[in-house]
This record gives sequence, structure tokens and C-alpha cells, in this order.
Amino acid sequence: MDEPFVVFLIGMRINSYWRVHEWVPIAGSMPRMLRELEAAEHSGLLHFETAVTPRTILMIQYWDSFESVREYARDPLQEHVPAWVEYNRTSGRSGGVGIFHETYLVDPDDCETVYNNMPEFGLGGAGTLEPAVGKSETAGKRLGTVDDELVVPADGSTGDTAPDDRPTEASTDEGETRSLIRRLGARLPL
Repeated sequence: MDEPFVVFLIGMRINSYWRVHEWVPIAGSMPRMLRELEAAEHSGLLHFETAVTPRTILMIQYWDSFESVREYARDPLQEHVPAWVEYNRTSGRSGGVGIFHETYLVDPDDCETVYNNMPEFGLGGAGTLEPAVGKSETAGKRLGTVDDELVVPADGSTGDTAPDDRPTEASTDEGETRSLIRRLGARLPL
């Protein structure tokens, strides 16, 4: 991703398990919204991940712009506004369910990611992945702040210990290393 983007965290917390009639509809509203966003050709939603704990559902969403998030959230013809109204009428008053969101406007030159032996995940699912080699092999190099050397090379050695018997690379179908980074701005070679 060469342009600024948005990381949007949104979720709910069950404050009162016994208020099932309040938290089940709220929990069910997010899948409807996601289906709606995925069906729209230009919604602006790039990728999302979901994490669930016994009390909390957290969704990490990646959007192309704040304006896309804002337009969706405020459109009365989309699923979000009716869900918001229903929350305010029920759990918003009783406190049985908490909701939250956090919005981060991100410059692609100010973040970095790495994925090793991972399927498409997180920000990597929203952008383009490329091998983490050369000028992209360390976090400092990816951010352009420090010309770090690798602490642990692919063979697993640290210079003072012998590498073990584990394979040094996992390969994709194309034979590329699976140690991948999310391409960030113009600093990184393609």
C-alpha cells in the first residue's frame, strides 16, 4: 500500500451474560455489515480479522481511507445506522453490552510488518506481500531508520551456536521464501 490507510478497531464487550436478548443481536449485526461491505465493489474495506474472547469480540479492519469508514458509518441505507439505533435503544441504556472503536490514520512510511509461515493475515491481507530480503530484511531497514544486520539468519544460528536440524526456509508454490513483509511505500524495492 503506497497511500495512507486506516486501521479501524471495532468491537463489543458483554457486560451482563444474562442479557442475552441484548448482546446476541449486537454480535449478529457485524457479520451482516461485513457481508454488505464485501458485496459493495467500492466500499473501501480492504481486509479484516476477528478475535473472540469469552466477553469480547474485536475486529481489526483495514480501510482505504477515513472517508470510506465515515461514509459507511453514517449512511442510513446501510446496516450500520439501524444497528447503532437499536444499540442506543437497548444496551446503550442498560449497560449490558459495551461497544468501542478506535481509528488510526496510518502513513505507509511509518509502519512495518513481517509474516513468516503465515497465510494472508492482518495488514498483509490488505496489501502486497514480498520477500523480506536485502533492504527489507529487518524492521529498522523496512522503516528506513537503522541499517540493522540480522540477529538470527535463516539457518537459525546466532554466530556463537550451531544451527539445529530444522529446515531454513518454508517455500511457497513459487519457491519464494515465506518470510514476507507487507510492502510499505516507495522505500522498499519491488
